[in-house]
Amino acid sequence: MASAVGKEEEDAWGKVRKAADDLYELRDTFFTQNPDDKTSKLQQESDLALKLLDSIPAEQRKLPVQRATYEYLRGKILDVVPEYRKEADDHLSKAVKLNPSFADAWLCLGNCIWKKGDLTSAKNCFNLALSKGPNKKILCQLSMLERRMAQGAENQAEIVEESIQHAKEAITLDVKDGNSWYNLGNACLTSFFVTGTWDHSKLLQSLKAYQNAEKDERMKSNPDLYFNGATVNKYLENYERALSGFEAAALKDPSLNATEEVEKMVNLLNKLENLLKKNGVDLIDRFIQGQSRAKRLASLASTIGAGNLNSSYKRTTLDVLSEGLNKAVAVLGKVLLFVKHENITPLYFLVCDSNQSCFVLSVYGIRNDAIKEGDQLILLEPYFHHVDFSWKGKCYQFKSIRVDFLEQVIVNGKALLPHQAIRTSIYAQLKP
Repeated sequence: MASAVGKEEEDAWGKVRKAADDLYELRDTFFTQNPDDKTSKLQQESDLALKLLDSIPAEQRKLPVQRATYEYLRGKILDVVPEYRKEADDHLSKAVKLNPSFADAWLCLGNCIWKKGDLTSAKNCFNLALSKGPNKKILCQLSMLERRMAQGAENQAEIVEESIQHAKEAITLDVKDGNSWYNLGNACLTSFFVTGTWDHSKLLQSLKAYQNAEKDERMKSNPDLYFNGATVNKYLENYERALSGFEAAALKDPSLNATEEVEKMVNLLNKLENLLKKNGVDLIDRFIQGQSRAKRLASLASTIGAGNLNSSYKRTTLDVLSEGLNKAVAVLGKVLLFVKHENITPLYFLVCDSNQSCFVLSVYGIRNDAIKEGDQLILLEPYFHHVDFSWKGKCYQFKSIRVDFLEQVIVNGKALLPHQAIRTSIYAQLKP
């Protein structure tokens, strides 16, 4: 008889735990055009979960461990909303006082306090939770929090590196967990922006992590995974994959600005395509007016040929570059046009080399006044990409070079100075 009562009590707590877990599943997978609809749905389900919790008889809440569980579940259910709730904070605080070894309660309390803006206290909660034993969910939350703490900090790069290490620790606990891989992808993407080095390898690491996350079926309902993966592909200039990713994110969560990202990218691609196809010759003419077409090539080549080139680099032209990184070579060119667009970074320029071949130059981590129209450039170890794909019936074909580091660009015979570098504070979208 006693065992039957015990099983009944265990089942009662189990139903409430499942209701709380289902509530968070709803939070993470239910998306509507109108955010108020989601808020309303969460509130409705939260009320039902609280009623289920309150249906547990008082005699089953007498022991300290039972009271701690009650306070934890009540706080967790109340904290499902995006904004900070003091009531949730109070219940979770009671839970950890009643049972200081309650790791899940420490984790929930940390999440709740984070919403209040007390990041240091939130981190203390996560570390206390981790002290009870290794846990991938806690490590992921700690990694996310560290990325938030890095914003505006003097030691940004160091904090983001801690975030990456905690993300990797989570993966070692479960190499098949998609959320841990997703978290690592976000950490590497954040590192790409905050370190100021615009390290191409960080983008590749991020993309690999997102691809591993996609192998987990549970992650296919996460629109942020597709949005952030598309962001990486955008900066890798894999335009077709980026457009597909943003479109997939928009379908999963209409409230994201993914549709706007698609529009901005299509506008940019149309602009680049039109400039190169229709206006390339006209732009060249602007710099060599009054000459016959037969003399233009020689004139342009002579103006571009000026400038000192380190003997360790071989001078070359666009037509002989290989796809990807071109080591120990340099491309010389003249800036024909600065291309205005809707994103902060990269900077886009239309450039012509000594063979009168026009290409798109994308520049990262450099102030927008460092390169101007009419400047002569030496591009060291350029990353070359031949863009060739179709989207919604329109074909895009053009050649591009990207440079990631200040040291790769020489302007009018002079190296760029350290103060001309810039850090852009862009962060991967993160769920609460």
